[in-house]
Amino acid sequence: MKRFQVKKVAVLGAGVMGAQIAAHLVNVKVPVVLFDLPAKEGPKNGIVAKAIDNLKKLKPSPLGVARDAELIGQANYEEHLAQLAECDLIIEAIAERMDWKRDLYQKIAPHVAPHAILASNTSGLSITQLSEALPEALRPRFCGIHFFNPPRYMTLVELIATPATQPEILDQLEAFVTTGLGKGVVRAKDTPNFIANRIGIAGMLSTMQEVDRFGLTFDVVDDLTGKRLGRASSGTFRTADVVGLDTMAHVIKTLQDNLSLETDPFYGSFGTPPVLKALIEKGHLGQKTKAGFYKKVGRDVMRFELESGDYVPAGQKADEVYGRMLKKPAAQRLQLLRNSEGPQGQFLWAILRNSFHYAAVHLASIAETARDVDQAMRWGFGMKQGPFELWQEAGWLDVAKMVQEDIDAGRALCRTPLPEWVFKGPVAEAGGVHTAQGSWNPGKGVFEPRRELPVYARQRFPERLLGEAGPVFQTAGKTLEETDSVRVWTLDDEVVIASIKTKMHAISPEVCEGLMAAIDLAEAEYKGLVIWSGDEPFSAGADLQATLPAFMAVGVAAIEDAEGFMQQMMLRLRYAHVPVVSAIRGLALGGGCELAVYSARRVAHMESYIGLVEVGVGLVPGAGGLTYIARRAAEAAERSTGKDLLPFLTEGFTAAAMAKVGSSAIESRQLGYLLEDDVVVPHKDELLHVALGQARAMFEAGYRPPHKRLFPVAGRDGRATILGQLVNMRDGGFISQHDFHIASLIAGVVTGGDVDPGTLVSEEYLMTLERQAFCSLIAHPKTQERILGMLNTGKPVRN
Repeated sequence: MKRFQVKKVAVLGAGVMGAQIAAHLVNVKVPVVLFDLPAKEGPKNGIVAKAIDNLKKLKPSPLGVARDAELIGQANYEEHLAQLAECDLIIEAIAERMDWKRDLYQKIAPHVAPHAILASNTSGLSITQLSEALPEALRPRFCGIHFFNPPRYMTLVELIATPATQPEILDQLEAFVTTGLGKGVVRAKDTPNFIANRIGIAGMLSTMQEVDRFGLTFDVVDDLTGKRLGRASSGTFRTADVVGLDTMAHVIKTLQDNLSLETDPFYGSFGTPPVLKALIEKGHLGQKTKAGFYKKVGRDVMRFELESGDYVPAGQKADEVYGRMLKKPAAQRLQLLRNSEGPQGQFLWAILRNSFHYAAVHLASIAETARDVDQAMRWGFGMKQGPFELWQEAGWLDVAKMVQEDIDAGRALCRTPLPEWVFKGPVAEAGGVHTAQGSWNPGKGVFEPRRELPVYARQRFPERLLGEAGPVFQTAGKTLEETDSVRVWTLDDEVVIASIKTKMHAISPEVCEGLMAAIDLAEAEYKGLVIWSGDEPFSAGADLQATLPAFMAVGVAAIEDAEGFMQQMMLRLRYAHVPVVSAIRGLALGGGCELAVYSARRVAHMESYIGLVEVGVGLVPGAGGLTYIARRAAEAAERSTGKDLLPFLTEGFTAAAMAKVGSSAIESRQLGYLLEDDVVVPHKDELLHVALGQARAMFEAGYRPPHKRLFPVAGRDGRATILGQLVNMRDGGFISQHDFHIASLIAGVVTGGDVDPGTLVSEEYLMTLERQAFCSLIAHPKTQERILGMLNTGKPVRN
């Protein structure tokens, strides 16, 4: 198949979704031009310019770094339609109006390049009906593409074909969206609201009905239906506020307008809930209007009460007995909930039963396989498991019988029985819809494997559903060495992989030993070493809990030995005779950041959060982080015409002293924790593939470790300048006395201590200063307060 190259994208519509889709394209280095109507007053691109400016203010940020907003091209339909001919992909993302979209298609059609794909970003309109406005020649290259909000962070993208869409067009778009944008693609049938919104909104409507039935409050329901239930932490009603109540109402209306009792037996449950109608009438649309089911008044969170039409204090929690039930194994959990006498337990069983019932009845009409439904709910609604996965885990036929009993007794949302395939045939015999052969396709009556597009060869260990077959990273490949802390293994007999096994992949002395053993093996027989631990985080830092007993028993000497050993390991990484590549996903904090920066190269997932955060527990980076900052400043100054080291040191010092963490891989590059030749990977499951490729390429290019060099430091003059600024911050009340003390120690290390400016030092010299500063702090009472506070509560202590 000829490669589909996306050199430039046009996004039509500078609303909330269109602008954020454009922002994410910029994040992954795809040139993009954003279109909208010409402004009636001022510059013709005023609408687009305002939308781009608003991107910088949104939280969470749709941009990797705010300044990249300037990379989004600006255009309007009156002056710039000719630019569409330069675009390989055109994403229409205007308001959800069939007539508006069709009118726009007629306007742009003459300007679409013969090879380009045109896709409509819609949450539920018929793609086939939209296509009818296009010329015959363009229809084969048209499809639906449904991003979830916010596009940067939400994994799911649904692709929807029309009867005229060429199959290779969908394959090409799926490959680009997967590897280029880092998304999880599900192909949906062209039915109202497709898969995720069809199941998800029906579930939210069901939840609202059951809330009324059992008389529960929104805050209690959110406590029950958030993380406790394996769903997004925002629960049900906070999620609705984030999505936007007007958006939710629109998706509900799509169901109301396009379905009926004849086409959907649950249609009677699709009425707009009175509370939703009341909030919209008041203009309370959720987070965007700062009031919805909840609003914040000062520091207090209030919840809406339909009876009074006003807000009352929120904060009620679920009965802990149900929290304990939800921790039980799936089969026991569902039985306990079904048999519970309290309204909270009955409510939980009801919404789970309704989700099983709805998904089973509609599977054949909305999706090809059960896999599509479960992946859509994982990626689009933040569920730990899709409805079919939970059902299967709890015992397929046992749960099916419980659901059918409730249907027969009139307790379900409708009396339509579960489909026959639930009780008879391959699914019943296999004990569920996901098997080693594939996932259930009710249309074909077979278990269907995943699509085998070339792009998926890059995913060595893709996210799998319960019951699916496939290798898992914990046991895949050939194990070379393994301890309780580190597994050293290889997939290809060319590159060694080191996977840290500790909780949060924390770095202990045993982890250091394992990593040094991995380097020895790689140098002796292989082409390189990749540090990749399979899942998030890359590493949350040094294992403080592991070192505290030694500190209590032996004193500071034990900590100094442990820090010295970590420093030796970092230098061993840096000067290894094969390339060491860190494959970073999620948090790389403290020692995890140091592990990354001492590697020869870093391959980071877009959503990686990297930084030296030891200040939060009253410490300084102690395993080479400050030495790295000083060395990098010296190297940057050497490449410059300036002689003063301090300007090159300031940003690194500030990042460490203020515990700055890059909010994306792109921002981490700005902070200096990633370098220009490091690789940012959009898709989390492609990280290992790219890292292995980088290690092999570096080896084949004749990799040699850097020379050990002395480098200049800013000395006592640089330290005095920094201290002057710190005094002003302390005296102004911006930092505490202990913060001042810690920052002073950081300044002392990165400037080289009490030496003349320009003095040449070694990494080992600076690491000694680091170690001394670290050990002086760990014995400090205020630092010990911070450490214990963090270990007990997970939150930093300000003292």
